[in-house]
Amino acid sequence: MTTLVLCVDRANDIGRKTGLQTPVSGWEAVQSLVVDVGLADPEDTSVNCLLEALRVARDLRDEREEAVVAVVSGASESIVGADRSVAAQLDELVAEYDPESVVVVVDSAEDERLVPVVESRLRVDAVDRIVVRQARDIESTYYLLKQFLADEELRQTVLVPMGIGLLLLPLLLFRFESPALAVAFLASLLGAVLLYKGLAIDERLANVPERVRDALYSGQVSVVTYVVAAGLTLVGVFLGGLEASALARGDAVVVPAIQFLYSSVPWLALAALTASTGRLVDELIQTDEVRSPYWNLPFGVVALGLVVRGFTGWYLEREGILPHAFVPGIGSELPPTYRLAAFIVAGLVVSIVGVAVASNVTDESLDVR
Repeated sequence: MTTLVLCVDRANDIGRKTGLQTPVSGWEAVQSLVVDVGLADPEDTSVNCLLEALRVARDLRDEREEAVVAVVSGASESIVGADRSVAAQLDELVAEYDPESVVVVVDSAEDERLVPVVESRLRVDAVDRIVVRQARDIESTYYLLKQFLADEELRQTVLVPMGIGLLLLPLLLFRFESPALAVAFLASLLGAVLLYKGLAIDERLANVPERVRDALYSGQVSVVTYVVAAGLTLVGVFLGGLEASALARGDAVVVPAIQFLYSSVPWLALAALTASTGRLVDELIQTDEVRSPYWNLPFGVVALGLVVRGFTGWYLEREGILPHAFVPGIGSELPPTYRLAAFIVAGLVVSIVGVAVASNVTDESLDVR
């Protein structure tokens, strides 16, 4: 069993610096080649790669295995020509020594790209990548950066936002008197861009025009209801903002936020109810049966709106912003807790009714089948 210990030099640094032609094989020939390369350029990592190949061959021989050490290089100006040159030299070595396996020794990521070429001709038992100890961190960082810059998607995701941020930084520093405010604004902008890419919002937005076109051509009712729901959402946000801004400025931040929710929840719930109803109608038109989630959604939206309205109203009533509920038959005001309980019970009743309706509709569809 013969093992070929192969030192690969894709860039042909050994051939250019020594003037020798590869392949070079045999212990004495490779040992002499180490001296020639070291004298030509003592700082070349190819010297360490050749010495590593000799060491591996020596260790294999110490283990009573037959080993042949050899060197191949890409003697061509083009990448394809260099790879084909290495393949031809490897064929010569296979024809001369008839090895059963090979141990590949490389000193860079570029040389390691030739491993598939070697694998197409021999069984690769190991790949030994030699890195000079003094330059280990530098070289590793270099190849990581090289691979990073070669990835187009990573460049667009990271480098483009960073470049835009660096371009905007002088303008922000000139616009704002405080550097901290400019840096905060820039950090928020970069964070928004990273979230935009990280959550794949761009991919979802790219499909929106096609989905809208298909919905318009297919005559879906949900297209109209979605537009109505968007308008109702804007109305709710606008009215909630007006009510929150009408509070005294001395109030805490929590109070205007609760007031915003209390005033906007009915409109937001109505918007969600409109959108879900349109989706339900589309399902009824397109198919003979509707899945239970589409029946549950309108009732769930109403129930959630009632619960949120109840809790926000309870808080505002305790703060004295909202007047107490007055029952005409009793002739007295109800405590805030009673009002909250009434909204919670109403929400639970609506939710239970929705579950019952969805269950009955599903059972009827099963019976029809």
